[in-house]
Amino acid sequence: MSEVKTVSGRGLPLKGDDIDTDRIIPARFLKCVTFDGLGEQVFADDRTQLDGQHAFDQPQYQGAEILVVNRNFGCGSSREHAPQAIARWGIKALIGESFAEIFFGNCVAMGVPCVTVSSAVAKHLQGAIAEQPQTPLTVDLESLTVTMGNFVAPVAIGDGPRQMFTSGTWDACGQLVAQGEAVKATAARLPYVDWQRQSA
Repeated sequence: MSEVKTVSGRGLPLKGDDIDTDRIIPARFLKCVTFDGLGEQVFADDRTQLDGQHAFDQPQYQGAEILVVNRNFGCGSSREHAPQAIARWGIKALIGESFAEIFFGNCVAMGVPCVTVSSAVAKHLQGAIAEQPQTPLTVDLESLTVTMGNFVAPVAIGDGPRQMFTSGTWDACGQLVAQGEAVKATAARLPYVDWQRQSA
């Protein structure tokens, strides 16, 4: 488990409201057994239609780590493949006007913070990144700010998710593994759990 207090990196602007999970990763890619390789297929259909002009294909944004989006990003079906594809492309944090609830939760479970900003801030950042794609951004979950050059703006994230990131408790599976001996000890004390038989 690792704490996530700040995320810094170059930005990638992706304009548009209501970008759903089927656009993020089309349904035909959900057949995979693991998430390996999904990063290459993120926005597969949109990128094909735009023939190299999609933001995820443009050379100035290759290696970007912070995705800046607009309203209701990640809506649609609850497929966890969508944030997995984005993260495996290289994105480590998202800034947007709003996020679909299940998409947001899936990102938290992966250690990828999604912070919200006003519409004006989102549009300003998207424009600034387009003009200066090499200028890094920093999302600070302790000060609740985003910084790009001389521009500083407030960001928001719920107190619960924020604490999970800054304390390193966002990884539920990691917590279970780390507390494996305590889990076994508790199970051994429960009269309805036959630990020896189950672990044999």
